[in-house]
Amino acid sequence: MTLRISLLLAALLCSPLVRADIFKCVDEAGHVTYTNSKPSGKGCSTLARDQAVSSVPGGGRPAAASAPSSGASSASVGFPRVDSGTQKARDTDRRRILEEELATEQRALDGAQKQLTEQEAVRYGDERNYQKVLDRLQPFKDKVHLHERNIEALKREIGNLR
Repeated sequence: MTLRISLLLAALLCSPLVRADIFKCVDEAGHVTYTNSKPSGKGCSTLARDQAVSSVPGGGRPAAASAPSSGASSASVGFPRVDSGTQKARDTDRRRILEEELATEQRALDGAQKQLTEQEAVRYGDERNYQKVLDRLQPFKDKVHLHERNIEALKREIGNLR
């Protein structure tokens, strides 16, 4: 075991370190982007190798910069607009898909309840202790409970549709 660990450590120590150049790009709006691919635009500079760059996203933008003003339309902010006919077709498709999923889940629940009922009617010879019966039935009960939760979630989702 120690031989394997020592071989692994030796292999890790012998492996070359991989480093990449990191570029800092600032666009016309003042947005800063860090990338490891060579940028083609202006406003990009290579960071020094000893300069640390965090890959953790920062906090959100200030509310004044991200929220559209009351007079600005959502199209001017860059949000796509969908006409009412297209949205109605999408909503109809979504409702149909959810109802199909609900019907499928209901059939699965019926099958799981049938299996549970069949298993509850059977008692094996090695199950003199009732806990063994409960342990054997638990996966069937879990499956029934899962389908019931899925049906509740689908009904809630259908109820939330316009």
